Amino acid sequence: MNRVLAHTGVKYPIVQAPMGWIARSQLASAVSNAGGLGIIETSSGEVEACLAEIEKMKDLTDKPFGVNLPILFIKEPRIVDLVAKSGVKFVSTSAGSPTKLLPTLKAAGLIVYHVVPNLSSALKAVDAGVDGLIVEGGEGGGFKNPDDVSTLVLLQGVRERTDVPIIAAGGICDGRGMAAAFALGAEGIQMGTRFVSAAESPVHANYKQAIVDADDTGTVMLNRKSSPCVRALKTERAREIDRAGSFDRPLFGRVRDVYFGGDMEARAGAGWPDRGPDPRDPARGRHHRPHGRGLPRHPQAAGREVDGWRVLTAT
Repeated sequence: MNRVLAHTGVKYPIVQAPMGWIARSQLASAVSNAGGLGIIETSSGEVEACLAEIEKMKDLTDKPFGVNLPILFIKEPRIVDLVAKSGVKFVSTSAGSPTKLLPTLKAAGLIVYHVVPNLSSALKAVDAGVDGLIVEGGEGGGFKNPDDVSTLVLLQGVRERTDVPIIAAGGICDGRGMAAAFALGAEGIQMGTRFVSAAESPVHANYKQAIVDADDTGTVMLNRKSSPCVRALKTERAREIDRAGSFDRPLFGRVRDVYFGGDMEARAGAGWPDRGPDPRDPARGRHHRPHGRGLPRHPQAAGREVDGWRVLTAT
C-alpha cells in the first residue's frame, strides 16, 4: 500500500506546496477536489486570514486538505494550537526543527510530515518522531538551503537511511518527474510552481505566463552567502540582485505586486504596503520557479494537473 495515500486519504499522492499568500482556499480546494492534497499556507504570518482560509476550505471541498507550519516564520505561537484544533488531519512543518511542535500536533491526532533539504535534517526529523518526510531538492523555488542538494541525489540518500514515507519535491513538474521520484523510493510528490501556473491559481496572468515562458536556465539562486537564499525567476530585477551578490530581508517587500499585480520587475525600497518594511522575509517563493522543464505551454486547470497522472498513481 502507498503510505502517503494512507496518511492523507487522497486519491492521488500529489501535494500542492504551501506558497505564501498563494496557497489559499481558491487553489487548495481545486487541488483537493481533483484528488490531490491542497495545502493552506501560514508563512504569510496573517494568522486570522489563514484560519479563515481553513474554514473556507470546509465549504469548498469535502476532500482532505492540510496546513503548513513554517517554524522559522511563526510569529504567533497560538497558530500551532489553533491549527491543531481546526479539524485538519495533515500538517507539514518546515524551516526549522519540528521537535517543539510535535507534542501539540501529535496529541491532536495529526499526521505530520517535515520538509528537509539534506540528509542530516531528515535523520533528525525521523528521530524526532515525524510520520513522514517531504524531501525537497535545491531545484525547488523559494527559500533554499545555500548548500543545496539536487532532488535526485537527496532522494537516494534519504531513502537509503530512513524507512518513513517520502514525498519528493523540487523540480518535479510532470508525470515523468513523478515516475522518476517513485523509482527512487518516494511515495508521493509535492509541486509548487506547477500549481502557481494553474487556472485556479490567484496570481496575475503575467506571473503565470512568466513561469510558462521560462526555460531550463530561467532561474537563479540568490544570496547564497547570506540568509535567506532564494531560487528566483531570472527577471531583470533578479539579475541585478545576483550581480550585487546579496540582499536584505525587506528587499522583496512588494511581493504581492508581483503575485497579484503582475509587476514582474517590482522594485525594492517601497516597503510593505500600509505597514512599512515587512519584518518577516517576504521573499519566500517570489519570482520562483523550480529548476525543471516540462511545464505546459499555457496555464491549465489544477484538476487537469492532478488527474492527468491518474495512471501513474493508480498502483
